[in-house]
Amino acid sequence: MRSALLLLGTLPLGLAALGGSGDTKTANPVAASPELARSAAVSSNDFFYTGGVIGSRPDGGGLPEGVEAQIRQALENVRGMLRAEGMDLSHVVRSNVFLTDTRHFQEMNAVYRTFFPEAPPTRATVRADLPLKGALVQVAMVAARPGVERTVVTPRGMRTPDLPYSWGILAGNTLFVAGATSRNPETYEPVGGDIATQTRQVLHNVGAVLAGAGMDYQDVTSCNVFLDDPRDFSAMNEVYATFFTADPPARATVRAGLMNPLFRAEIQCVAVRGDSRKVVVAEGAVRSTSPFSPAIQVGADLYLAGMVGRGPTGYAPGDVEAQTRQTLTNIQATLYTAEMSFADVSDIVAFVTDIRHAPAIENVIRELMPSPLPALTIVGSQLMSPDALVEIMMTAGRR
Repeated sequence: MRSALLLLGTLPLGLAALGGSGDTKTANPVAASPELARSAAVSSNDFFYTGGVIGSRPDGGGLPEGVEAQIRQALENVRGMLRAEGMDLSHVVRSNVFLTDTRHFQEMNAVYRTFFPEAPPTRATVRADLPLKGALVQVAMVAARPGVERTVVTPRGMRTPDLPYSWGILAGNTLFVAGATSRNPETYEPVGGDIATQTRQVLHNVGAVLAGAGMDYQDVTSCNVFLDDPRDFSAMNEVYATFFTADPPARATVRAGLMNPLFRAEIQCVAVRGDSRKVVVAEGAVRSTSPFSPAIQVGADLYLAGMVGRGPTGYAPGDVEAQTRQTLTNIQATLYTAEMSFADVSDIVAFVTDIRHAPAIENVIRELMPSPLPALTIVGSQLMSPDALVEIMMTAGRR
């Protein structure tokens, strides 16, 4: 079984605390205010996943004022979680930063840089709604466990980013690729143009990172696509499909505000080197015509696409609880096909169109999934289907 770390200060929804049993170990290295819910940070095979972490004070004093204080406290909270597992921030390979306001980007970066002065992890930073009123920033991270070799990948001909992130981090056989945008790789300057032009440049940049790690597009297992304008979805897909021509990676695509107004898309990927790569499709399921697979399995690890609550009769209109249940049913069927279950899930990211529905979504997840929960992040983002209220993406690993 995976190992879970229970903590306060990750999902600020005020729901019941989790318990632990069996061979799961529990700890509380990060105290926080009692109105914040507990959520697991999970060790699974080579990696340690945190849920969405906010900057709650460890003395129970709630949130500090201002984005600089909040990102500082959030990263201190992550540091405490890592320390309890015998790690530190140098083990982090991937970071997702969600800001409620793009104007906070530079302030956040100034603090973030002090925590990662050398060889920083890969990162994607987007604007999204957060579950707790007053929260300005939320971070979710993946760290390579002790003993897993961590190598920064800087492809030849690509300028080192001016911002505090690395293009790629290779941890064992897994490559984490930073959220790539439409930049000239040699100058780091933005490349403008329509969504087709920008998507092509983004994926060329991703390809350069893959090549730098001795991989190619066929090794990619999952991607997060963040679009500034959902009307660009179809045109983005047309270009995306030309790069992933056979058995494309699992994928989630949502609308999220990007940090530079010139950019129309940001794409973050994971790739795994291994001959056992295969597509997993639930029995009776029909694959989407969009260029993504429902799940990609490499060895013991399974990367699931962002799934929505469409059932045999369509969506339950306006019913977020029903859609969440159907989404989890769809995910469970895919897990079963891979001979896994919810107990093997390490990481959950839920995108919800109305952040006020976050407590309802978490309630359903807690009801249907075994405790302790996987690392859980919930953010508010517009989805590509106007009928979908929630999209859930998971990572699982068979032990």
